[in-house]
Amino acid sequence: MQNPLDLRLLKTFILLVETGSVSETARRVSRTQPAVTLQLQKLEELVGARLYNTVGRKPVLTPEGELLLGYSRTILGLHNEVLTRLHAPRLGGRVILGIPDLYAAYVLPPVLSAFNLAHPNVDVEIRCSLSNRLMTAIGRDEIDVALVTGMPAFKQGLVVAQEPLVWVAGETGPPQHVNPLPLAMLPPGNIFRDHALAALDQVGRSWRLVCVSESLSGIQAAVLGGIAVSVVGLSSVIPGMRVLGRSDSFPALPKVDLTLYRAAGRNNPASDALVAVITRHFRQSAMAPTDRVAPTQAGSGAHE
Repeated sequence: MQNPLDLRLLKTFILLVETGSVSETARRVSRTQPAVTLQLQKLEELVGARLYNTVGRKPVLTPEGELLLGYSRTILGLHNEVLTRLHAPRLGGRVILGIPDLYAAYVLPPVLSAFNLAHPNVDVEIRCSLSNRLMTAIGRDEIDVALVTGMPAFKQGLVVAQEPLVWVAGETGPPQHVNPLPLAMLPPGNIFRDHALAALDQVGRSWRLVCVSESLSGIQAAVLGGIAVSVVGLSSVIPGMRVLGRSDSFPALPKVDLTLYRAAGRNNPASDALVAVITRHFRQSAMAPTDRVAPTQAGSGAHE
């Protein structure tokens, strides 16, 4: 009789693939690097196959590793789903979630799916707006939960994820070589814009704004149309976009924090449940933050 697979080993394997690093995997599972290596070796012994090869310090999956990865995600997904359903209180009502459309279409689907499975009787209202407007809404108790881009003007919240920023251009046309550089950016006060312009100024690259849009769709239209370069989160890079890097003479960009806030004046059990699902989802994802920030219950991070 074959030995059963250990869920902890499968989780470690998935994290290795998502992070591409034994050391980062060890940090995520709160174990030493040698202990993680032993876990991975034990998993290979259990399945009787080599799961990955190390190429330039990065794991490259074998065909057997690719097969196991798909099944591992399914197994852990079902495991988490059944525990969530069995332990979840029977909630009803409505929860209002505010999120910029920079993230909504790319990070929300698995969150909403998990939340609906656990709490099918709760209606979710999604309000997409710029982060500063959502913070104002939180401060006025107009929404229950806000997942926004962390900015210095906002008070401390719960950092649930970190998103790498990347330069993007369209596949048609070479706007990245035009001088001054044509840019499509969000309005003033957005940290994506601040980081982009500061990075260009630091390397002495001249630029001009050819498109300003409050929504990601407007930015995407300018980039895909080949008229501008922009900065977006890595998760929102879509077909038709080219990521530009140092080989294209573009400066490196930092990560931004995705920060969670709750309205202080709205006592809503459904929002507690949604916050739990959001934090759990990102904790188990490749976007999990390196440094966690203590949560705040105040909706006082308003920024006009």
